[in-house]
Amino acid sequence: MHDLKITNAKIPDFSSNSFYLSDIVINKGKIEKIGTTNEYCKMEIDAEGNIASPGFIDIHMHEEELDMRLDDPYCTSYYALLMGVTTNVGGNCGSNRQSLACFSDYINKNGAPTNYMIFLGHNSLRSMVGINDRYRCANKSEINKMKEIIRENKKYNYIGLSFGIEYSPGTSFDEMIGIISALEEDKYLLAAHYREDGENSIEAIKELIELSKTSKLPMQISHIGSCCAFGYMAEALEVIENAIEHSIDVMADCYPYSAFATAIGSAVFDEGCFERWNKTYSDILLLENPYRNARCSEELFYKVRKQYPEMWAAAFVMNEKEIVDPIKSPYVLIGSDSSFRKDMGHPRGAGCYPRVLSYYVKEHKELTLIDALRKMTIGPAKRLKLKNKGDIFEGADADIVIFDKDTIKDKASFENPTLPPVGIEYVILNGEIAVNNNKIISKRLGKYIKNC
Repeated sequence: MHDLKITNAKIPDFSSNSFYLSDIVINKGKIEKIGTTNEYCKMEIDAEGNIASPGFIDIHMHEEELDMRLDDPYCTSYYALLMGVTTNVGGNCGSNRQSLACFSDYINKNGAPTNYMIFLGHNSLRSMVGINDRYRCANKSEINKMKEIIRENKKYNYIGLSFGIEYSPGTSFDEMIGIISALEEDKYLLAAHYREDGENSIEAIKELIELSKTSKLPMQISHIGSCCAFGYMAEALEVIENAIEHSIDVMADCYPYSAFATAIGSAVFDEGCFERWNKTYSDILLLENPYRNARCSEELFYKVRKQYPEMWAAAFVMNEKEIVDPIKSPYVLIGSDSSFRKDMGHPRGAGCYPRVLSYYVKEHKELTLIDALRKMTIGPAKRLKLKNKGDIFEGADADIVIFDKDTIKDKASFENPTLPPVGIEYVILNGEIAVNNNKIISKRLGKYIKNC
């Protein structure tokens, strides 16, 4: 007897840019058969002509800080699961919430709401070797110590290295190339939060391209919207396209919002940021207590920077029209940049993927449905070398999201950032039902995925 059968499902065929109606039989976590089926299964789902897509793969998010004092330390990945994400990629922007040993061991022993992959973050490495000044470059001894840690952590099968250069402005190009040399294999991926947004964003993009060219490793540019959507997006995409034409393996990701969010005490909000963005203090919304949902004044901005430097703040500073171009670009994948603390944060963590499907596909017709799904599934799967994920075929991992293309819509807002979307009927993770009609029914189906 097989485990699960999905009938009357519209399945994307990425090779023909079309959908076809079929049944799917799942057994032991794998897709066993696609086609008209008579097999008897323990459970059956009638998709009723709705889309059965590969589970969404979030190539850019921020994993939970696992508080071992809690019975359930997860937060962010629950909201990801509810919006159809079956595989999360953490460790982005140069930062790990805890050691890779702790993170991988906990998931291997206890499971997780979603599958997880992880980058090893450069800024976390800097902290490990005692660099507490973000404006200082690492010296030779510190670079060698970071390289030792990189080699020691290979046993945890990270994807590669991530950089958060804007958060550590003292980081030099030579420092980054120096530690990358410790990878010693070409199976790894680099990801980077650029050095500066706005008027210097093109130079920042070129630096990341040069990092890829010099290291001979692929580069994933993080959340390009918050880098270049200040009048520079068209040029940035042209620079990336030109690099690709010259055989440099560079791509980017983007979330479908015109406000970013980060810690208010970070270097992002250093002197000169408002002049660079042509914005003011009231364009900053505080996302956490005790000032949750308060707009900044000059006085409040500097008070919170000093007293609550880790508080998340949203900056409404990007041009909405310039978010469209990367969302449409064939070189840009969808990534949420999600992170929640105690259910507080940016709504992208609960609304990113349904928002693309609703706002950009259904309402504004900037993307076709098949192209949007490609950016959420097979695109990131190929980038991450996940051969058994991101597509629906016999033998693939059974990570599937079933949704109504006519009703799917994000509900999360800046005032209520964790509201789940509507229109997602089921999320199936590793062959079992994790979500049924917006309700999580299985919390620990996810696994820690090793880099290929």
